[in-house]
Amino acid sequence: MNNYEDFLESKRKGIDAHGFKPLWIPNFLFDFQVPITDWSIRTGRAALFEACGLGKTPQELVWAENVLRKTNKPVLVLTPLAVAHQFVTEGEKFGIEVRHSRDGRVKKCINVVNYQRLHNFDPADFSALVCDESGCLKHHDAKTRQLVTEFSAKIKYILLGTATPAPNDFMELGNSAEVLRIMRYAQMLAMFFTHDGKTTSQWRLRGYAKKRFWAWVASWARAIRKPSDLGFDDGKFDLPPLNVVQHEVASKPPDGRFFVEEAIGLNEQRQERRRTLKERCEKVASLVPKDGLFIAWCHLNVEGDLLTSLIPGAVQVSGSESDDAKEEKLNAFSRGEIQRLVSKPTIAGFGLNWQHCSDVSFFASNSWEQWYQAIRRCYRFGQERQVTVNIVTSEAESSVLRNMLRKEKQAEELYDGIVREMSRFQVKKQQSTEYTKKVKLPSWLK
Repeated sequence: MNNYEDFLESKRKGIDAHGFKPLWIPNFLFDFQVPITDWSIRTGRAALFEACGLGKTPQELVWAENVLRKTNKPVLVLTPLAVAHQFVTEGEKFGIEVRHSRDGRVKKCINVVNYQRLHNFDPADFSALVCDESGCLKHHDAKTRQLVTEFSAKIKYILLGTATPAPNDFMELGNSAEVLRIMRYAQMLAMFFTHDGKTTSQWRLRGYAKKRFWAWVASWARAIRKPSDLGFDDGKFDLPPLNVVQHEVASKPPDGRFFVEEAIGLNEQRQERRRTLKERCEKVASLVPKDGLFIAWCHLNVEGDLLTSLIPGAVQVSGSESDDAKEEKLNAFSRGEIQRLVSKPTIAGFGLNWQHCSDVSFFASNSWEQWYQAIRRCYRFGQERQVTVNIVTSEAESSVLRNMLRKEKQAEELYDGIVREMSRFQVKKQQSTEYTKKVKLPSWLK
């Protein structure tokens, strides 16, 4: 202990590290990925909240390979539908053995499986668990979420990765901490939050606990939107422009009324979507480019069916299909064999890398996360072309669009806040200018 700063740091209550010194840090990682990966291996149970395209997959693979070499025991990676194939491809690219398993058979390597097939596996067979796109767990049924929670509780090393840790809902950070066995959800609320209002869902971060809270989160998570958030040069991690174009179709007055009224409540909005179904879908079909790939995002089954019939060559990935059928179609679109894809964000909106597509359509939604994830399949680092997003709404859906854009702005501000608050605890030490003067430890404190 050479200075007073070291003495104070030794007294700080932190998170016990469950990991180990990295056995292998390959040179194919970008400069900013090296310290993140090194830190996550040493931490052992950690979360990576990184914007789409920053390379969570290679980081997760290197983390998993280190645990495999350390324990000589298989590692399991959970992914959304069709993303397992990307992990296998990335493994081949980087010389890491990755096996896509579906039936519970395990090989002494990194085994990747979709969340929906986790019930085929035994946690006793694995030394570590990686939950890729962990934010999508909320969209699975309760049985799957419970299974993942029980499965992870029996495994020592855990890594979570997601681009959207619900920045407009701090409570999801508590869910991640509980899965990592850092702190119970109720403990987090009691320590850092105060209860507002009459409902149990209204919690507010205590003002005096703000710095402590983000220091605590930074002890088990890393949050970045670009390399400069960690003190590195952004280099190639700059995105081309995103063109968001709104298209409005005329609304019809509800039965018994003479004028069009704004759809305010959820029930009114659902009715409005069904009344303007034909007009909205026809508008999307008119926006499909003659050449190149196109994704039409929808929210209702009837929207998907009509879009598929109106768009030449369109292939729909629907919820009623088997997981194998969904994967086959999504992989075919990834390979460019399917040119026009119709699906819901809840089905195909997580984890897939579709930078080869730059034209999409989207119906207005009250879910910011669905909007973000759907658009980020194409608009992500590695995209070299401008991405055009056509938002198609009806005249009476203006409140839905305003709400979606409001949430978009709020989410950006809040996520910037997360990065800003955490950066002071996660930025490269050698670039820190705080406490640069060495202070000798007083003899009476030794």
